[in-house]
This record gives sequence, C-alpha cells and structure tokens, in this order.
Amino acid sequence: MPRYAAVDIGSNSVRMLAADVTDGHTTILAQDRQVTRLGESVFRSGRISDEALGFLVSTLTRMAGAYSRLNVAGVRAVATSAVRDTSNQQEFLQRTSEAVGTNVEIISGPEEARLIHLGVDVRWPRPKERTLIIDVGGGSAELIIQTGSHLVDAVSKPLGAVRLNEVFLKSDPPSLDELQRLDSLIFEKLQPFQEQYAKEKFDRAIGTSASAAALICAVNQIPRTKRDEADRLGASVTDIRNLYSTLSTSTLAQRKKIVGIGPRRAEIIVAGAAVFLRVLEMFQHSSLYYCSAGVRDGVIADLAARGVGREISRLSREQRDVVEELANRYSVNMKHTSHVAFLAGRLFETLQPIHKLPANAGKLLEGAAYLHDIGHFVSGTGHHKHSAYLVLNSDLPGFTFKERQIMAALCRFHRKALPQPKKSYFDELDMESRRLVVALTPLLRMADSLDRSHQQKAIDIRNPGSDGRIAVVVKPRQDANLETWAANGEAKSFREVYGRNLVFQQAKSQSA
Repeated sequence: MPRYAAVDIGSNSVRMLAADVTDGHTTILAQDRQVTRLGESVFRSGRISDEALGFLVSTLTRMAGAYSRLNVAGVRAVATSAVRDTSNQQEFLQRTSEAVGTNVEIISGPEEARLIHLGVDVRWPRPKERTLIIDVGGGSAELIIQTGSHLVDAVSKPLGAVRLNEVFLKSDPPSLDELQRLDSLIFEKLQPFQEQYAKEKFDRAIGTSASAAALICAVNQIPRTKRDEADRLGASVTDIRNLYSTLSTSTLAQRKKIVGIGPRRAEIIVAGAAVFLRVLEMFQHSSLYYCSAGVRDGVIADLAARGVGREISRLSREQRDVVEELANRYSVNMKHTSHVAFLAGRLFETLQPIHKLPANAGKLLEGAAYLHDIGHFVSGTGHHKHSAYLVLNSDLPGFTFKERQIMAALCRFHRKALPQPKKSYFDELDMESRRLVVALTPLLRMADSLDRSHQQKAIDIRNPGSDGRIAVVVKPRQDANLETWAANGEAKSFREVYGRNLVFQQAKSQSA
C-alpha cells in the first residue's frame, strides 16, 4: 500500500504521523508532537494569536519536511476544536495549508470522534468488547461507544483541558469554588449523553489523549519520558479520584514534580482529570485504560481504507487501454495477463516494506504484466525477447521512452536469465532504471507463476509475516498446488535480489 501522513492540529498540540499500511498492518515511519497551545488565545480572546499561529506554521513546516522525504502518497491535515471557534479561520487555513502542502480541513466534533474510534480500533482491536472511549483534548472532549469495530454513537462536548483551564481555574492551586463550578459544567454537558446510555454496561473504558496518558503514568509511577509503556495499562477509579484530589490541591510547581505529569501538562491536568473522573463516576465504571491512539491514527486508517494514493501505483484508465489494445493486437490470453497484472500489483503492495520502491513503479510492473506474453505472436521460442522488442518498438501513448524501456526490460527478464550487465534491454538503461528492473523482475516472475495454469486459481495474496512468508488464497474448491510450487520455484529470484526467504503457501481455507 502507499505511505500516508496525518497531521492533527489540536487546541493544545499538533501531532504528525507518517506510516506504511500493508493489509491492515501499520508500520510507523515518522512521528512528531509539539505543544502549541492554540486554544489559550482562542478561549481568551476569540482568535488565534499572531505568536501562536507563527509558531504553529514553523512547526508544520518542519513536520512537512519529514514526511515529504518519505514519498507519501496521501496526506490529510485536520484542525479541531480551537480552530472551529476562532475568528481568524481564513488566515489560519491559508498559512497552515501552505506549510503542510495540502488543504487543512476544519473537522466537526462527530468527525473527530469517528477518527478517534478508527485509531483506537487499529491500535487496540477488541472484537468482543463493548467499550466507552473518552478523549479529552485541548478544546473538546469526545465520548464514543463502540461494540467491536462498530461505532455505536459518539458525542463531542466543549470540555477540553485548555478550554476549561482558561475559563475556570484562575487560582494556584484552584479554589474550591472554581473546582465546584468546573465540575458543575462538566456534569451539565455530559448529563444528556449519560442519561441516554444510563443502563449501558461497558466491558472497558479507554482514555485517549495526553491527559489520559498523564493520569495513567502518574498512578502507575511511569516517568513521562517512558510514556509509551503506559499503553494499555489501567488505573482504578479510586486511584484516579485520589490523584485528582492531590492534583487539585497542589500548586503548579508541586504538580510539575509529580511523576508522569510533565511541566506543560501540569498547567492543564486538573481540568483534564476532572473530566475523566466525572465520566467514570457518571457511568459507574470502575477503571480506565489508556490507549496511545488518536485522531492521527484514525486519519491514516481512513486514508488506507479508502485506497487514497493507490492510483499512483496503478495504470491510468488511458494507459490501461493502451496496453490492453497492444496485448489484444498480438492475441494474448487476456484473462491470464490481466490476472498476472492484478497479482503483480498485490505483490507490489504487500512487499512494499521490503522493496521500498516509489509508488509509481507499480504502474510499470502492471504494464509489463499485461504485455509480457505478446512475443508468442512471433514465436513460442524465446518469446520473452520478442515481447521486449515489440514493447520497445511499439507506439504507446501515455508512456515515456524511458518507461517503455523499463517495461521492455521487464518483459525480457520475466523468464530465463535475471537482469545483468551485457544483456540486451538492460545495458541500454540508466542506473536508476536498472535498479527498478532488478527490483521488479522477481515480482513479475512470481506473479506469472501464480497463474501458471492460466485458470486464475490464486485470487489474492496475504501480507507477509515477520519471516517474510506470504500465503496464496485460492478460489473455493480449486487446488492451487501447481501454482504454489511454481511460485516457490521463482522465489529464488526474490532471494537473489533481496536476500530474503519468501515461501508461498496455499491457504488452509478453501474460501476466498
């Protein structure tokens, strides 16, 4: 699958995540977080201050530089609560969009909740649980009810830690009156949702966001620098109530010294803890678990689910028409070649963490897969050489001469010898094109072998495990032993190029 990047511009901090998603498995390539406190000026004056916006833009520029070096195929940047409320939205959108290189979206509370749900479901799947997810950000809090992977309901309330801190907590430590007014507002905002689901019983309550991390770290005595260790850990409501009592009666200087809280989080943790505690009490839940997922994880999952960027590694409709026309002109078996093209594309996606080729290389692999057998029209003997000649010397609108050279070379080496110096159709290539041909050749050879019988038995390819194994999924009631055997024979070319063992296995289940 293509690589994706997500940027979450929150009321308290901005987060960036770049990841490679392969068959539902996410590999993090880069991530960054910076406290910006956008919400402070918004909740105080109604607009993002020039200082805060300038700092945000410089932060986004740095983050964009990190993911732009990773050849990401899709980027989505979203802004949440504080930006929904600010009066200088247009200036914000113009400057931040320029910094990240794509349009920044101001998303609604329900969309924010949906993305949090997706992120938690990817990071911590719980197929048999009914879960209450609580996310307390800087400007808003989202409450999400989830059964397995299904989002049942969600609500967004203006109960973010930065917002509440700015409005209610003026004293150090907070006064009793301030804490009572804070709690009254939290109860008022949450009561309709709580009454709607008062009879619900949840298997687990999960907290997301940095405030949740701070609470779980503090209860479990985990230093802020080791916050990742808190993922999936829990704390009882009694422990959280006792911690809240300590936090709300401590000065800022004292809160900064509490293990797990951190100097910047100490400024807003009282408000954040108040929301978490009140939610747990209203729903009569006995504990809270922390999940490190957030909006950014949901954005990545959503981009992958919608196949954003996949078109970069696929022939355009016009290019596909061109190669299909040429293949038909030379009377190839189109069921076979189109299926080889599909399997080659699946191998390209599935093995991307290993080959690490740019997404647009997939187009050339697909084109070669359609055309690798056209040489049979000239002669069955040495048809791979004839295929290469016809590709290189045919008019293929939509392809550059360099792209035709690469596809011709792939056709030339889809059987017999591997690409090497002094071989025709390889020596003529520049160094970059040679590397592409060497890297793509094993994928084409294995895809061709997976349809050795020309009966399209192998209908899909599962993702590799940590040992590089993949499984071939066959059509119902059809045996693909011949295809599996042939693909394992061609896997030696993959080992020669990548130094990795690759073993094809027929799936145990005979269903697709």
